[in-house]
Amino acid sequence: MKDIRLLLVDDQELIRESLHIVLDMEADLEVVGMAENGRVAIELCESLQPNVVLMDIHMPEMDGVEASRLIKERWPDVKVIILTTFQDINYVVEALGAGAEGYLLKAIHPKDLAAGIRLVHRGGTLIPQDLAKLMVAQLIGQTASSDASSAAGTAGVSGGVSVEPKHGQYGLSERELQVLQCLSDGLSNKEIAKQLFLSEGTVKNYISSIYSKLDVRDRIHAAKKAQEEGMI
Repeated sequence: MKDIRLLLVDDQELIRESLHIVLDMEADLEVVGMAENGRVAIELCESLQPNVVLMDIHMPEMDGVEASRLIKERWPDVKVIILTTFQDINYVVEALGAGAEGYLLKAIHPKDLAAGIRLVHRGGTLIPQDLAKLMVAQLIGQTASSDASSAAGTAGVSGGVSVEPKHGQYGLSERELQVLQCLSDGLSNKEIAKQLFLSEGTVKNYISSIYSKLDVRDRIHAAKKAQEEGMI
C-alpha cells in the first residue's frame, strides 16, 4: 500500500485525468479518487479516506476554499493543497485561512508537484516563493499604511483630520467588500456567485457576515449603509 492517498478535485476532466496519470506514476503516491467540485470532494473524503487532497479553487456548487474549510473541520489530519491558475494574494490568504497547508500554481512541473505533496504530507507548509514575496510585501505595505494612519489620526486630534477607511471600522474582509459591492449593484446571490467564482452557499455566508458586521437586516440597508459610509 502506498504512503500517500490522493484525492484530486478539479472541475475540468482533462486536468483531473492528466494529474491522475502523472501522479500515479510516483512510487509512493496513489490517486484514490477524483471529484469535480467541493461537494463531491467532501463525500469522497468520507468514503475513500485520502490523506492528501489536491484542490482547485473555482468550481461549481462548492468552491475549493469552502470545501477545504469543511474538510479540515471534519478531518483535521487530512492535508489540503490548493492547486490553481490564480496567482492572487487574496486567494492565498483565504485558502490558508480555511486550513490549507499548501498553495501551488498549475504551471508547476509534475516532479515539483510530487515533491510538494510529499512535503505537505510530512507536515510542511508550501507556498511558491514569488507568492510568498508578494504576501510579505503586502504585509509590509499594510503595516506602513497602519503606521501612517495612526500618525495622521494622532494629528487629527488637534487638526480634525482622520484617514481611517470606513470599512476598517466594521472589520470587513476584502472578499466581503467585493460581495458588498455586488449587493449594491443589485446582483442576486446566483449572479454574485458566478461573478466572484464562489458557491451560492459561500455567498450566503458572506452576506450573513456582512449584515452582522454592518448591523443591518437586509440587502437594501446594507447597500445604503455602504454608500453612506463610503465603503464602495
